[in-house]
Amino acid sequence: MNKAVYAGTFDPITKGHIDVIERGTKIFNNLIVAVADNPSKNPTFSREERINQLKAITTKYPNVKVDSFGGLLIDYVRKQETNIILRGIRTISDFEYEFQMALTNRAIAPDIETIFVMACEKYSYISSRLLKEAISLGADVGLFVPAEIQEALRKKLK
Repeated sequence: MNKAVYAGTFDPITKGHIDVIERGTKIFNNLIVAVADNPSKNPTFSREERINQLKAITTKYPNVKVDSFGGLLIDYVRKQETNIILRGIRTISDFEYEFQMALTNRAIAPDIETIFVMACEKYSYISSRLLKEAISLGADVGLFVPAEIQEALRKKLK
């Protein structure tokens, strides 16, 4: 397959996200990791910070491009001249949400396909919300995020 878009807020980027990226690089010739600009989620890191973090983490993947977007994902996917959205699924609740989103996208844009990969079991319970809460209470979250992300989270959440 030629090109796919893996979109998310990536606030923060976790080892689960990295697992999906790595697996996506093996499936697709080109993978665009797109930071969603969604102010309603009140992100900890700015869009620019998340882009820079992703660029630093994905340098070892030559077929990954990091970008950002606002608005509808399907519009962004079309602008990237592809028709594939890559999504990771951790839990049953993720599946329900992602299933609804994929069906809505298909109703609006029948030419765009969503491909799901299951989370690696050791990352299946990671959530950004829980990580932020744990680190703000002093926990070491190094099992779940790269060291540079853990340090950036500590500084932000002091």
